[in-house]
Amino acid sequence: MDLPEDYKRGYKEFLGAKIDLSKRPLIPREETEEWVEIAIKEMKDKNKELHCLDLFSGSGCIGIAILKNIKNSVCDFGEIDDQLIEQIKINLKINNFDGKIIKTDIFSNINSSYDYIFANPPYVDIDRWNEVGEDVKEFEPKLALLGGEKGMELIKKFLEQAKDFLNQEGKIFMEFDEKQVNDIEKIVKNKYSKYKFCRDKFNKYRYIIIEK
Repeated sequence: MDLPEDYKRGYKEFLGAKIDLSKRPLIPREETEEWVEIAIKEMKDKNKELHCLDLFSGSGCIGIAILKNIKNSVCDFGEIDDQLIEQIKINLKINNFDGKIIKTDIFSNINSSYDYIFANPPYVDIDRWNEVGEDVKEFEPKLALLGGEKGMELIKKFLEQAKDFLNQEGKIFMEFDEKQVNDIEKIVKNKYSKYKFCRDKFNKYRYIIIEK
């Protein structure tokens, strides 16, 4: 089986940022790019310094796109995997940004609060692994994909803790699989003030916007 083209090339463009893939992070997806662009448009209207967290950061593509497109923004990067922490360092350097990188298991080492938290957690249901493309299974990091039973293991932990790390009027943008809508709603409906499930350009529920 051939190495995916983006790994062969060694990088991927993501909302104006060049994202190096030399450490083999998850390849940034157009579905992710779509919702990050929507978040950026909203943030531009704020006209103030925004403190952001890119959690489950992987390549760092989300946080770096924020830094690239939102002037005066500050972004921390949370990641558990040492190799991917090195990848984030490379991508910050390539794009000429400073960012605080925190080795953390979800929020275990996070000590700040944020205006925006961006999360693309591992959300593939372990029982549906056979439905994943062969090239993805062969070459992309399982740690960044598999989310345990129903794909909800890390999503559940994240949503139960995230409110404590949001500033007043803070927001979460989180990616998920459309089969998880009901399970996610059970967690957020009593914990957060507002939430909205959003579809991607393929008309699949792909991300949720949550307000503290």
